[in-house]
Amino acid sequence: MGYRVHAFEPNPDSPAGQISDVEVNAAYTDTAALERFAAGVDVISFEFENIPLSAIEAAARVCPVRPRGEVLHICQNRAREKNFLHRGGFPHAPFAVVDSAESLAAALGELGTPAVLKTADFGYDGKGQVKIDGAVDGAEVWRKFDAPRGVLEKWIPFQAELSVVVARGLDGRTTAFPASENVHRRHILDLSIVPARFPAGGCEKARRIACEIAVALDVVGLLAVEFFLTAKGDLLVNELAPRPHNSGHYTFDACVTSQFEQQLRAVCGLPLGAPDLLSPVVMWNLLGDLWKNGEPDWSAILSEPRARLHLYGKAEARPGRKMGHVCVLAATTQEALEVVAALKTKLGDS
Repeated sequence: MGYRVHAFEPNPDSPAGQISDVEVNAAYTDTAALERFAAGVDVISFEFENIPLSAIEAAARVCPVRPRGEVLHICQNRAREKNFLHRGGFPHAPFAVVDSAESLAAALGELGTPAVLKTADFGYDGKGQVKIDGAVDGAEVWRKFDAPRGVLEKWIPFQAELSVVVARGLDGRTTAFPASENVHRRHILDLSIVPARFPAGGCEKARRIACEIAVALDVVGLLAVEFFLTAKGDLLVNELAPRPHNSGHYTFDACVTSQFEQQLRAVCGLPLGAPDLLSPVVMWNLLGDLWKNGEPDWSAILSEPRARLHLYGKAEARPGRKMGHVCVLAATTQEALEVVAALKTKLGDS
């Protein structure tokens, strides 16, 4: 689209850096490096939440950062995020913020079990979480939890998980991509299925709520909103991510505008693109487990005309690490699922 891209990343040869015009390697605590970086670009965005707010603030003194730092500050901490949802009247699971064995015991008495105790900071893909069920010793749970602050959430017997990626421009206009049905395995996203196999009304409601949250946060850029769909058909917001999202990778191959182009349009003040779905699609995450015997043979995927392979360029493959993904486009969702199942078998992803 005519733009040059600079990447700021502490470690050299990052996936973003590999395809950027300039890669700057420095710590997020290096204020001077951040300010020099910011002076060389027109606008800054970010692609994950574990960036110190101080780094965003340092860059923002020189160059616009979109979304703004306060959005990152809210979304990178579960306690702040849950309190934001509660104050805004958005649907969410009952919760309590805890910071001691005593407050955990009180919260368990209020919410009951089963429940999930999550770290307030730095949790993803099921990390930093423990399920509490039945009669337990709250003091012992807190001792093993080993975190200064947490969020206790009532266990939700959901029937499915879905997510919506929404874009909001400088002019305040919002547009949402189709909801994706997300299938997790070992707490890590395995498949995203679009169209989601739910009633259209529920999917549209999820898109509407996602847009309302983006407006309430005053986002300029992207916001991914993850939902639980309960057995009663209710939608509960689970997590927020102010960036391109794993569950939105299907848009690159299956939508008029991808989430990445939409991010660029939003933060650069351009009109937003159409989010329309061009084809049913299933996205399959490629985890580092597939590399247990070395680099996989990608010919099985590349010989399938309905499959699109995307590898991220990460230097080290580790179990559970997202190394790439495959999108399969087909005439129907069921056909796409069948193709993905066959490819999984060929690559030994059982």
